[in-house]
Amino acid sequence: MSPVEQLSLTLPHDAAFGGEDFFVTDTNRDAVRQIAAWPDWPHHALVLVGDAGAGKSHLAAVWQARARARLVTPTDLVHHDLLAGLGAQAILVEDVDRALESADTAVEEGLFHLFNWLREQGGWLLLTARSPVVQWPVRIADLRSRMAAAPLVRLGLPDDELREAVMVKLFADRQMRVDPQVIRYALARLERSFAAVREFVDQADRASLAAKRGVTVPLARTILER
Repeated sequence: MSPVEQLSLTLPHDAAFGGEDFFVTDTNRDAVRQIAAWPDWPHHALVLVGDAGAGKSHLAAVWQARARARLVTPTDLVHHDLLAGLGAQAILVEDVDRALESADTAVEEGLFHLFNWLREQGGWLLLTARSPVVQWPVRIADLRSRMAAAPLVRLGLPDDELREAVMVKLFADRQMRVDPQVIRYALARLERSFAAVREFVDQADRASLAAKRGVTVPLARTILER
């Protein structure tokens, strides 16, 4: 495995991992390169795809901070006066595929207008989703063809190297020194997602305070058995 790298910049405090660093390994390197290449994208739009817990929202927040992008929810897209009040040249829309599952075509129409408007304005659009464009339930043919032409980059689920780096950082953020044996024990039993790592660290922090002792393997076992 290659060493874990860090992409550092200021993020909101509630960003994934609870800190300012985005850790880079082979599972997300291509996606990070695409995000870091902005504003020299080959297309005005980019689709970021990954399973739940892969880190889409965190990497999207990295781009949002760099591009000073405005977050537009899929619900916002149904408002016809949205574009007139945007005033932003970079837009982030998350969970697009889930929003398109609605039987209402208003979201599609709003996304279609947003896509075209940003292209005309020379702006940028970042979309996140759990599935690739070809699997989206898009009924507007022109929107489907335009979205299919946009570059797509995937985020893989975090590997052991990445999960370990994140867990170490989360404990360090809490000024907690935890033996590597405990971390390896927990990771071997947690699902492969950042959400699971974050939840474990939160519970370990609370349990350690309640027991007035450090995080040990027996304490980790108790937390995991819950």
